[in-house]
Parts: sequence; C-alpha cells; structure tokens
Amino acid sequence: MQAEQLKDLVIQALEDMKAQDIQILDVRDKTQVTDYMVVATGTSTRHIQAALEHLHEVVKSHNVRTGSAEGSGKSDWVLLDLNDVVCHVMTAQAREFYDLERLWMTPALTKDTATE
Repeated sequence: MQAEQLKDLVIQALEDMKAQDIQILDVRDKTQVTDYMVVATGTSTRHIQAALEHLHEVVKSHNVRTGSAEGSGKSDWVLLDLNDVVCHVMTAQAREFYDLERLWMTPALTKDTATE
C-alpha cells in the first residue's frame, strides 16, 4: 500500500472512532523515518486506547504490517508506527504540551540560518 493510501486509511479509521482535530503532517522533507505523521485528539485515555485498537484492526485487515505501538494502557499519548505513516493519538492536554505540529512544521535550521 502506498503512503498516500495508508494515510487516508488511518484518517478514516480515526474518523470512525470520533477522534478530534485530526492533522496530517507531511514530513517527507524533514526525516527519512516516515512520510506522514497523523496527530489526533482523544477525549479520554479509554477513547485513545479504543481508537488505537480500531486503527490496528483496520490496517491489519488491509494487510499492512504494523511496527511498534507505544503508550498503550492508560497513557495520555499512544503512537502506532506503520512505517510510512506514524499515528499519534493523545489527550488535549498532552497534545498542547508536546505541540508536535509546531515541532515538525518549524523550518529546519541550516548552517546559514543557525548563525544569524
């Protein structure tokens, strides 16, 4: 499955579970680790866990090989690594604190801009 298709599948699975404020970060020009990061908010740790479990089932049913899942249980931030897409689902408080959108969308420093 192409990265674009996988990203769309992840978004649909999160929408199915009523995840909030789903954002797609295109990080292809910032890292070689993944192409896209999908960030979404869950209303509670239980909601986050349910969204992660549903997402895992959906991608597995499409024969997508999943990497590691981090933060399962009662965590306020879970991550599912799907290689081309990394999905983060977190509470509003964790999302505000870690601010992944700002972190990953900040232009990379170059030697010239770092010394200005």
